[in-house]
Amino acid sequence: MTPGRRRLVRVPASTANLGPGFDVMAAALSLHLELEVLDTGTFAVETDLDVPADRTNLVVRAFERLHPSDGLTFRISSRIPLCGGLGSSAAAIVAGLIAANDMFALGADVRALATELEGHADNVAAALDGGFVICAGRRTRRFDAPLGLEAVLVVPEVAVLTGEARATLPEQVPLADVIFNIGHASMLTLGLATGDWATVAAGLHDRVHQPYRSRLYPRSVELLEGAAALGALGATISGAGPTVLVWSHSDQTDGLVERLRRETNGWARVMRVPFESHGADVQAM
Repeated sequence: MTPGRRRLVRVPASTANLGPGFDVMAAALSLHLELEVLDTGTFAVETDLDVPADRTNLVVRAFERLHPSDGLTFRISSRIPLCGGLGSSAAAIVAGLIAANDMFALGADVRALATELEGHADNVAAALDGGFVICAGRRTRRFDAPLGLEAVLVVPEVAVLTGEARATLPEQVPLADVIFNIGHASMLTLGLATGDWATVAAGLHDRVHQPYRSRLYPRSVELLEGAAALGALGATISGAGPTVLVWSHSDQTDGLVERLRRETNGWARVMRVPFESHGADVQAM
């Protein structure tokens, strides 16, 4: 790497599970983490985010999985809420790996490394590929959101740690609930692939993870149950929560946003965020 060379990486947020697709389905969202890595001769982390400004920073840790960060300055900005279930950790990991891989022409398998560091493939795949993704083992397939489908995020002020949310899940679930989720994940996929809004709405139900986590964020769960009455197609918990992904057709979104703001006044912020068709991008500067 020649002195003064730098990289700019942009990675989207992601929402995982999508209701019944626990750990196998996700979608990219148009909120981004931006990372600029500069060869300044001095190691530094420059950010306004509430994250470590040393080598324990997740972006730097991911970068150093491929190459030492000595002499490099990392400038990090992000619109992705932390600890909200919106793929902030996956975006940080992907950004660090892509920056190192591109700066030093390493030819690394970024997807495999990111999945290993993150612990599961869904957020990573959405961050890398954009659009909607389905993950089955090492296989990942993406497709674009149907025209007219929009996302509205309800982000509670009180965060829930992913580890805490994971700890509430049982080691085994009833067979009837597994069958329920397979059927509804299939219904959701068909609805998204065909743009059939009724089928999308019918597929947004889960019995494998959301019920077990309901005690962690009861207001979010109440919103799941009342979203259709507010004019939405439905709602799902985004990742481990507590953010709620409210699914909407574009014709209904303006009114839905206003109703959601009234409904959540005092405990959450409402964000109209498009689904993102583009995945992570890196530029040499």
